[in-house]
Amino acid sequence: MSLPFYQKLHEHYDRSYHNKNLRTTMSQYQQEKKSSAIYTHGSTAYSSRSSAAHRQKSEAISQASATSYQQQASRASEFALSSAVSQKAASAYDYGFSHGLTDSSLMLEDYSSKLSPQTKRAKKSLLSGEKKENLPSDYMVPIFSGRQVHVSGITDTEEERIKEAAAYIAQRNLLAREEGVTAAKQSTVSKQSTSMLRQEEGFEKSRKVAIREKAEHLSLKKTLEETEAYHKKLNEDNLLHAPEFVIKPRSHTVWEKENVKLHCSVAGWPEPRLTWYKNQVPIDVHANPGKYIIESRYGMHTLEINACDFEDTAQYRASAMNVKGELSAYASVVVKRYKGEFDETRFHAGASTLPLSFAVTPYGYASKFEIHFDDKFDVSFGREGETMSLGCRVVITPEIKHFQPEIQWYRNGAPVSPSKWVQTHWSGDRATLTFSHLNKEDEGLYTIHVRMGEYYEQYSAYVFVRDADAEIEGAPASPLDVVSLDANKDYIIISWKQPAVDGGSPILGYFIDKCEVGTDSWSQCNDTPVKFARFPVTGLIEGRSYIFRVRAVNKTGIGLPSRVSEPVAALDPAEKARLKSRPSAPWTGQIIVTEEEPTEGIVPGPPTDLSVIEATQSYVVLSWKPPRQRGHEGILYFVEKCDAGTENWQQVNMELPVKSPRFALFDLTEGKSYRFRVRCSNSAGVGEPSEATEVTMVEDKLDIPKPPSNIIPSRNTDTSVVVTWEESKDAKELVGYYIESSIVGSGKWEPCNNNPVKGTRFTCHGLTTGQSYIFRVRAVNAAGLSEYSQDSEAIEVKAAIGGGVSPAVWPELSDTPGGLTDSRGGMHGISQPTFKKDALLGSKLNKPSLPSSSHNLGQTEVSKVSETVQEELSPPQQKAAVKGESKSDPLKKKDLAAPSPPYDITCLESFRDSMVLGWKQPDKTGGAEITGYYVNYREVIDGVPGRWREANIKAVSDEAYKISNLKENMVYQFQVAAMNIAGLGAPSAVSASFKCEEWTIAVPGPPHSLKYSEVRKTSLVLQWKPPVHSGRTPVTGYFVDMKEASAKEDQWRGLNEAALKNTYLRVQVLKEGVSYVFRVRAVNQAGVGKPSDLAGPVVAETRPGTKEVVVNVDDDGVISLNFECDQMAPNSEFTWSKDYVPTEESPRLEVESKGNKTKMTFKDLGMEDLGIYSCDVTDTDGIASSYLIDEEELKRLLALSQEHKFPTVPVKSELAVEILEKGQVRFWMQAEKLSGNAKVNYIFNDKEIFEGPKYKMHIDRNTGIIEMFMEKLQDEDEGTYTFQVQDGRATGHSTLVLIGDVYKKLQKEAEFRRQECIRKQGPHFAEYLSWEVTGECNVLLKCKVANIKKETHIVWYKDEREISVDEKHDFKDGICTLLITEFSKKDAGIYEVILKDDRGKDKSRLKLVDEAFKELMAEVCKTVALSATDLKIQSTVEGIRLYSFVTYYVDDLKVNWSHNGTAIKYTDRVKSGVTGEQIWLQINEPTPNDKGKYVMELFDGKTGHQKTVDLSGQAYDEAFDEFQRLKQAAIVEKNRARVVGGLPDVVTIQEGKALNLTCIVWGDPTPEVSWLKNEKLLASDEHCNLRFEAGKTAYFTISGVRTSDSGKYGLVVKNKYGSETSDFTVSVFIPEEEARKVAEERPKGNKKTK
Repeated sequence: MSLPFYQKLHEHYDRSYHNKNLRTTMSQYQQEKKSSAIYTHGSTAYSSRSSAAHRQKSEAISQASATSYQQQASRASEFALSSAVSQKAASAYDYGFSHGLTDSSLMLEDYSSKLSPQTKRAKKSLLSGEKKENLPSDYMVPIFSGRQVHVSGITDTEEERIKEAAAYIAQRNLLAREEGVTAAKQSTVSKQSTSMLRQEEGFEKSRKVAIREKAEHLSLKKTLEETEAYHKKLNEDNLLHAPEFVIKPRSHTVWEKENVKLHCSVAGWPEPRLTWYKNQVPIDVHANPGKYIIESRYGMHTLEINACDFEDTAQYRASAMNVKGELSAYASVVVKRYKGEFDETRFHAGASTLPLSFAVTPYGYASKFEIHFDDKFDVSFGREGETMSLGCRVVITPEIKHFQPEIQWYRNGAPVSPSKWVQTHWSGDRATLTFSHLNKEDEGLYTIHVRMGEYYEQYSAYVFVRDADAEIEGAPASPLDVVSLDANKDYIIISWKQPAVDGGSPILGYFIDKCEVGTDSWSQCNDTPVKFARFPVTGLIEGRSYIFRVRAVNKTGIGLPSRVSEPVAALDPAEKARLKSRPSAPWTGQIIVTEEEPTEGIVPGPPTDLSVIEATQSYVVLSWKPPRQRGHEGILYFVEKCDAGTENWQQVNMELPVKSPRFALFDLTEGKSYRFRVRCSNSAGVGEPSEATEVTMVEDKLDIPKPPSNIIPSRNTDTSVVVTWEESKDAKELVGYYIESSIVGSGKWEPCNNNPVKGTRFTCHGLTTGQSYIFRVRAVNAAGLSEYSQDSEAIEVKAAIGGGVSPAVWPELSDTPGGLTDSRGGMHGISQPTFKKDALLGSKLNKPSLPSSSHNLGQTEVSKVSETVQEELSPPQQKAAVKGESKSDPLKKKDLAAPSPPYDITCLESFRDSMVLGWKQPDKTGGAEITGYYVNYREVIDGVPGRWREANIKAVSDEAYKISNLKENMVYQFQVAAMNIAGLGAPSAVSASFKCEEWTIAVPGPPHSLKYSEVRKTSLVLQWKPPVHSGRTPVTGYFVDMKEASAKEDQWRGLNEAALKNTYLRVQVLKEGVSYVFRVRAVNQAGVGKPSDLAGPVVAETRPGTKEVVVNVDDDGVISLNFECDQMAPNSEFTWSKDYVPTEESPRLEVESKGNKTKMTFKDLGMEDLGIYSCDVTDTDGIASSYLIDEEELKRLLALSQEHKFPTVPVKSELAVEILEKGQVRFWMQAEKLSGNAKVNYIFNDKEIFEGPKYKMHIDRNTGIIEMFMEKLQDEDEGTYTFQVQDGRATGHSTLVLIGDVYKKLQKEAEFRRQECIRKQGPHFAEYLSWEVTGECNVLLKCKVANIKKETHIVWYKDEREISVDEKHDFKDGICTLLITEFSKKDAGIYEVILKDDRGKDKSRLKLVDEAFKELMAEVCKTVALSATDLKIQSTVEGIRLYSFVTYYVDDLKVNWSHNGTAIKYTDRVKSGVTGEQIWLQINEPTPNDKGKYVMELFDGKTGHQKTVDLSGQAYDEAFDEFQRLKQAAIVEKNRARVVGGLPDVVTIQEGKALNLTCIVWGDPTPEVSWLKNEKLLASDEHCNLRFEAGKTAYFTISGVRTSDSGKYGLVVKNKYGSETSDFTVSVFIPEEEARKVAEERPKGNKKTK
């Protein structure tokens, strides 16, 4: 299947299409972002704007646009007219507020470019029939889109395209009115728009208008069809690719007044925007009308320069950029000038044919420019807030009119840019640097650098800025250098430097103030002073910019604020909003950026790579990476912490979620350790936490530096002194040093600098001539200032002999450009710092050089010389061969050959009339040692090489040679040939062209003569020689780089972080079988020099038969190093070196070689012999080995030598003593081995003892054990015991000292063992009394007995009182126990158990008092705590109760409750208590704030045991509902109506009597009262009076009771909470009837009895 056409044209970019992560555009393009950029997508916005145009009678355009939007084909179409530009008016924009509309084959003039330096686009007419070159007519430029944030302004801005579209619509309408065009309204249905465009309009119009409109309709139709087809095929995510130059611009050399045109072609998508620069400055075509013409047609970009003059001699750059990146291509233009009747042939003949005073420069003809400074500024002193001006007069000879020098000011080596604090001015002959408001940040070394053509000169002087007067006397000075170290959405970390002046008392800390840009309101960021010179400022508003300042405070007050920082925006540079982009107009490639719609239902995953990036005593800064699973919406972060050793996680930022993947935590306890973790959240929920960090202690990780040492002042001038010192040891993140001076005897110290200086050398100015001063130095870092160093020796201020300032006075400028610290006279070629060293290294490193005219000339010379090398190579070869034959023929061997040619010829140093060359020795030596080299050279004039000349008559032994008597500024080429005993080898290839000129480069040249040896599978040794050119200061060390031979140039990696002092390095990080190359760079105070030529490639492998140096110590103790080689050539020799320096004729060494073996013997090995000893074998393929003797190895060898000189009996175990079971004492030692002739002498207190009743001796020669036994130790046996062993020639001894406490302890132990033996003869305790806590929280006392019988009794005592035990002990298992239930303080005491029978008795005591009792109670509490049940939730009438049961509760068990990680403060509402075995927490009247996690911690005195319950969610809701129900029931029960009392059950009353009953009624609200009689409502009347008074008393009164009143009565009380009825019975009797009834009852009873 064939590819679509648009993919065929761009298929060479397929490799980059798959990269969806678009690179960030360059900062210079970010500055071009316009606030008018419109971010939108979809068809709605465009349709609405198109409708506005439709209302202004441009129906066809708007309808077509709407159709294209609804089909998701194209955002808009853009048309442009090449005529009638004068018709553009402001009112036109109202007709069509739409994005610019243009056809894919047409471009509209960028009218806004008239106000901008951007280049114009090519312009074409609307009716033009031209097609794009080399493209088919139906080709549609691909549209590309991305899913990242892109900077608007890379193509035309939205505002410009809106204006263009509006202008076009306005013009079209005006033309239509002029032609009498009236448009009919068309349907807005998008599906019918295409067909309607085909229909002819039903109105009259001229033929001209009809043709024009038909062409427009056809063009629009074609655009829509192509766009629709394109969108069906296009994969928007895979087609973006960075710019690439298909054709690069070419350098040109032209004559004055001629025109020159630079061409280039760029591919990329979106279509790159190309900008032309001259000397890194954008070309403004409007600044010089007619000078420059910039065109971009059909992918070809051109820059045409009309009427060239010398100002046009420059480097031109074409910069192409799109959203995928930026790429530049360079070209140089050199404009030559005629001078009279100039002979061009003489010009091309070279510099040697011109007069000595004649040379070509970009500024005309001059031999050189001489630059002088008059009326120079001197060392200056100012004060904060003052103004100051530095200036000098610049005199340049010869003077060239209309050409001005380049003036650049530097401070401490950094260019000074004009700002509100400092301004520069050049009046034509005087350069001035003006400070409008001095700050301490302005203190430093100021250099004016004047350049004219290829020559420059500079002058330097120091500016000191003193502190302003303090507003409060004794307050500290202001801090300085307030900058932002890190910024994101949530915080900005501010850093500063501490002031040198503390006001007389130590600085307590610093206050940080912030101010939002655009306001004048300053607010303080911290409540308490911070001591650390870094602080994260929080509470910022995202997207807004702030400035900061810092104030120091001491016990006197607060000092003046520092200079404000540069504005910093509270934005996260790393985490951008997840955006997607779509093309707004496919033919422009413009990117419209919109927020992506969130994907629902994706809970973010855990963050990754969480770490603590900074920790101080005030704050901790965390950093992490966003989760991989996050959806398309933004996420927030929640940070959690917990104490080290626990899992009680607490959320830190509950109210303020974090938006950036970095966060600063405050309010941490200093000295406490924490762990941290982070969760992510979005609308879908909260994700899982990240992995917790390691334990971090809240403390300052950075220590205050130690004070410097060895302060040495030296004379300089009559008002200055140079002070040097040794840097602070183990200092981290050192900011610099403060130097103070004091007149001897005054006791008053003054600062010499107010801006910390780096390095260990400083010149103190402003001193009084003739006075004696002492000096001291302090180091400073972010943690604070060190203690003062010791005072220096006093020095009198007067000029040193010879005067002048050493170039090394300012070591802090070691990283500055060349020349910044040089105030000497003389001219310096501009090409020296760059071109020369690049040329020295040839093309190996592929590094570009400065595009100066001399460099271009060198390039041309090399290309021309290469054509004539073969023609002139023969004569030197023949001549060299004659030399070789005369020396080598008599010694020539059949198996030897001449060496191969040397290679990699390099210029190591260049002087006015001489050059130092270096090269690499031949790969093949011909089987014999190389005896020397011959060097030839020749001149190269205008690329034409001359004849070869001999540089040396005598062979050179080293791979470097200085060639003298050369011509200054002449270009040379060189050849080198190697020689051995077989003859002179072939010469090397012709070197690159080198110019003979004085080098003034500050940094050292490249090391040379690199070689490798001792190649093993994981290591090798690399050696080199120091550079010939050391720079302005001596070489201080070397850096070694390594990469795999096949790796790219950007994969070099350094092998050492600190500079090496030696000229060798053992490389230990190689992989077996991999090929490597190496290079070395030298460093001095000025910086790091260029790298050397490459060493290698070399394969890391251990060749078969490789042997190593072996150390040997003979029987006489002589130490030697031995090496053996089985691959030696007949003429091979052994060469020994120490630290890779030959050890020839060393008085401490003796070398002996015989055959293929060699031995180097140490005469008296000592500390001066430490080092690496290596042995090389000449005339072999790099066979070598080495041996390291360090201090540890030295001690081992000396000990081994001593042992061989004076042999000893090796001792396996030294003399020791042990007590046997029955109290006997055994002395013993063990030798490694003993022969049958071994003898032992036993010595006690310097007297020999022999075997007898007291001592028993024994020797086991098989095992080497020597023993002596004693029955018991007495007082007279205290002393020193020695066993002396002699076994043949070897001797040995071992001594044991038994005196003082050691002997008494041993004697006591022996007596104890003896008594124990006696004790165990009767009943005794095998295990003494101990305790344990049972699972039921009881205490069990137990002991183990032995040797018992039936008659053995056991008795328990507490505090000497016998304890009665119910059960009789059973000794079957030998365990006796005593159980104490519910152990408490009353059970404390001394427990004793006695075991006795007729054989004796034994006892055991256990003290359970004081600490022992506390320990037991802690175990009891622990068991009780472990018995606690899980927390449960119970609702009560009062609220919610959390409770747990324990086996039993003891008062020593501490109970603590916490809520959401915070200890609960007990109040009347929240109470804690214990009821029986229930431990509870009562929460009365719970509220939503009581929700959360509750923890009950039971502390047993040592550890805490926690039980948790989650009172939230459903658990809380259910408990709260039950509480409400119980509460309501209680309220009902409490307030319901009831009869409290007063009514009897039965009332018996005589007729006629009065009945009065009273009862108490209760109810809230007051109940309603009613009375019942026989379950019928009873009403109050005169006979029965019913009353209810005061809402609580009910009265029942019957004035005269009648029999009819008898019955069942009831009192009914009722309110809203319920009712209650109290019943009573009233019985009324008549006395006569009662008597009669009694009488009648008797007869009945009698009858029953009968």
